[in-house]
Amino acid sequence: MTSRPLRHYAGVLEFLSVWLVGLLLSWAVQGAALAQEKKPTADELLASADARIEKCRKADVAIVVTDRDGRSVPGASVRVVQLRHAFLFGCNIFPLFTYKGEQHETYGREFAALFNYATLPFYWGDYEPKPDEKQVAANERLARWCRDHGIVTKGHPLVWHIVYPSWAPSDPDEARAKLEARVTDVVGHFKGLIDRWDVVNEVMTSANYDNGVGHWVKRDGTAAVVGQALEWAHAANPQAVLLYNDFDVGPQVEKLVGDLQQNHKPLGAIGFQSHMHTAEWPLERAWQVCETYARFGVPLDFTELTVLSGHYKTDNDWFKFHPDWPTTPEGEARQADYVPKFYTLLFSHPAVEAITWWDFMDGGWQGAPAGLVRADLTPKPAYKRLRELIKGKWWTTCELKTDARGRGQVRGFLGQYRVTVVTPDGEVSREFELKRDSKEWSFRLEH
Repeated sequence: MTSRPLRHYAGVLEFLSVWLVGLLLSWAVQGAALAQEKKPTADELLASADARIEKCRKADVAIVVTDRDGRSVPGASVRVVQLRHAFLFGCNIFPLFTYKGEQHETYGREFAALFNYATLPFYWGDYEPKPDEKQVAANERLARWCRDHGIVTKGHPLVWHIVYPSWAPSDPDEARAKLEARVTDVVGHFKGLIDRWDVVNEVMTSANYDNGVGHWVKRDGTAAVVGQALEWAHAANPQAVLLYNDFDVGPQVEKLVGDLQQNHKPLGAIGFQSHMHTAEWPLERAWQVCETYARFGVPLDFTELTVLSGHYKTDNDWFKFHPDWPTTPEGEARQADYVPKFYTLLFSHPAVEAITWWDFMDGGWQGAPAGLVRADLTPKPAYKRLRELIKGKWWTTCELKTDARGRGQVRGFLGQYRVTVVTPDGEVSREFELKRDSKEWSFRLEH
């Protein structure tokens, strides 16, 4: 039998190789298309949000009632009332005490009725306008008011290239030393009143600024600066939750977070700004940000959320104040439609732990109509819609009776509760915290 010419097999091999490459490319294209198809739409994300919220924001706990001898008390009436969310629904509270009299009372009342979390101002140039002349008393007053109203506090920011004091040095070594002293002093002084901090703000743009922070970042790099500042803050308050905060949600921040974790820096949460002065975020984008950063295994905070109720910003000057930027009925309707969707989406993502609105009232940053209340402090529709969610749909109150074993079962949103047990002999109230791992709340009646 004669063998075929080698050129015949070479042709076959060439055909097979071209066919195989084509097949692999086809599979790759189909796989990419399939992956694209699998990304959920906004409608799909919202449709499945309640199920995710039920899973990640609620827990079961047994209420057990016994008498003074440890015997079960069947038929006891139990009232369960939620007091606060574990999830942090917040807003900056900068102007609280700039309002006087009735306006101060209105601002505080409307704020506390919705929020359990507040951001306090620590911009270096404002906090310390002259060396060692610090605005300690003003921030202590704000922090104490929040504590008295059951509101968790966060300081913002400790290291930032903007609002840099005119007296502060531009030399990177001298600036670094001053910043170490500032971070150590502020975090240590407010320990117990403020135990959450935006430690470094927007470091990705710092090197563009001709001041001490800019020169330090330009010389040593973003990861070195953020890591060092986190270590200063951690040393001053080891129990504090420390954030890096940025409007950049792209790959360079992903790399920064990865570098911080690889070098074992005390990063407690990642903060994302979401100022929507020019357009609202597509909900798919917000979800993708959460999915992208959830892989780092630390909580995600949406630290500066702005949704307008007036016309969108048309210029690129983020530092310009617009004194005549009105809220409009159409804008308020648009805001009221979008805001509950955005909050629902974020509340349904298990990696998110906090959402902070920016600003509470119209006319704040840039003069924008970005408030949940108007300039006269009357609530907008978006405020009312949010309250219906936070203190309504996402709020647990219930009544039950203990069974023959003196037990009752509750499923509620994670947070703080007051439980009252009523028997023919009287009633007793206690407070409990519902956590993911809560098993049992026990009452031992003494009457």
